[in-house]
Amino acid sequence: MSGIRHRVVLTGASGTLGRNLLELIGCRADVQVLTLLRPESRTLPTWLSVESVRVDLLDRAAVRSVVTAFQPTCIVHCAATGMEFPRTEWFDLIRFNVDLTVNLCECAATIPDCHFIFVSTGLAYRQKAGDRPFVEDDPLDTQHPYGASKAAADLLVRSAAAEFGVPLTVLRPFSFTGLGDDRRRLFSVVLRAASERTPVGLSAGTQVRDHCSARDIAAGIVLAMEAERQGERGTHIYNLGSGCTDPLRTVIERVVEDLELEIELVFGAREPGRFDPPFLVADIGRAVRSLGWAPRHNLAHAVWQLARESFPTLSVREPQEMA
Repeated sequence: MSGIRHRVVLTGASGTLGRNLLELIGCRADVQVLTLLRPESRTLPTWLSVESVRVDLLDRAAVRSVVTAFQPTCIVHCAATGMEFPRTEWFDLIRFNVDLTVNLCECAATIPDCHFIFVSTGLAYRQKAGDRPFVEDDPLDTQHPYGASKAAADLLVRSAAAEFGVPLTVLRPFSFTGLGDDRRRLFSVVLRAASERTPVGLSAGTQVRDHCSARDIAAGIVLAMEAERQGERGTHIYNLGSGCTDPLRTVIERVVEDLELEIELVFGAREPGRFDPPFLVADIGRAVRSLGWAPRHNLAHAVWQLARESFPTLSVREPQEMA
């Protein structure tokens, strides 16, 4: 136990970001991780430094009991709902994304020097005229259901941290994919259609989207965790993204070409989501300066990893790993 530097409670371990985070810290000798899994969550791979407990994450008392018993130095809250298809019912989405976040922040407030890392989203930002990438001081305000729920939680935990002296880091990742992203999201939908040899219907793809490897976003979480233990205090907010301003159609076509994926992409076959923003790109200057973070991995390679694990019969070419 004397060699343990970080005792981490992690939510969302069965999701894309949690899975990639565990790939980075799950076998570290100086880290001990307790994952909080929903009763219906899939079983995790085995990592040396990870144990899991299944708990109803909306049961405030049960969550608090488990977290307090573990006495973490850091709570990393990645769990969320609302970005898969079919969409989570609106009020259930709010209850999960807001109530659980506030409960975990309250847990952190009762544990001395417990650093709370909340994974918010770039979708929380208010849309604006023009095409300037979003900076951390831009206002949060959106009608996008998932974005609104995360924006509400973002505001509440920052207020709670100020009130109760909780060391807080808010990370706002933009779009990402990689290992574990096998549910009904963009690149898993494309890969599934390719494996089934069917065309895939997409929006026109004119919206500008910032896409990253999930491994890069997970690396940002690790850097935030390490920075706090090196004496950084107070509340810190960081965007995590690629900063790329290519239209979504270009991003998808580039990945398909890099993988030599045989698929018919039908752009314009469906309308974009009602509240999907036309421009969503991160300014990552603060994360670069303060955390030493920058995206390093090729997006196409992240999709290749997803294909190899979740669609093993699909023929894909391995692209270069580093961007």
